[in-house]
Amino acid sequence: MASAKGRTARKRYMAALPGQIMPVLRGAARSGAKVIAEEAKDRCVSSEVRNGIKVNTSADDNRAVARVRVKGKGAYKAPWLEYGTSKHFISVDDSQRGGLGIRKINDEVKAGSLVIAGQFVGKTVEHPGARPHPFMRPALDAKESEAIKSAQTYIDKRVRRSGIQNDDSGGEQ
Repeated sequence: MASAKGRTARKRYMAALPGQIMPVLRGAARSGAKVIAEEAKDRCVSSEVRNGIKVNTSADDNRAVARVRVKGKGAYKAPWLEYGTSKHFISVDDSQRGGLGIRKINDEVKAGSLVIAGQFVGKTVEHPGARPHPFMRPALDAKESEAIKSAQTYIDKRVRRSGIQNDDSGGEQ
């Protein structure tokens, strides 16, 4: 009759594998996302938005996710740059005036005033819109293959026949 040795050790190893591999997958996702983020920074026309481009990762039991986002002070401008804006009217909201007229708001240099380039422009102004300056999607389109290669390289350095390396040494000695 045939017998097998090491069954218990194999089961233990297989049960521990997901917990060992998820940090590697998360790191690989981050590695690929950094390639995209760098390209997006290179393509961005606003320094405020460029400085806000960040990579973050998350993981659950089934997947690792990396996101390239714009965070911080200039984040609200990112969609305007990426997609542009259509023609629109700008005015000071009555709830923000505090009973003051537009000229008085402008004289006191309060937020919401309609002074453009140092000139009083009146109660409302028609903004002509802004043309788009896409930076996120073109970055993904241009660097997709490089990002995948970066993620694969990260995995290759950490997954070896000898085991999984969860630190940045990559198993190299």
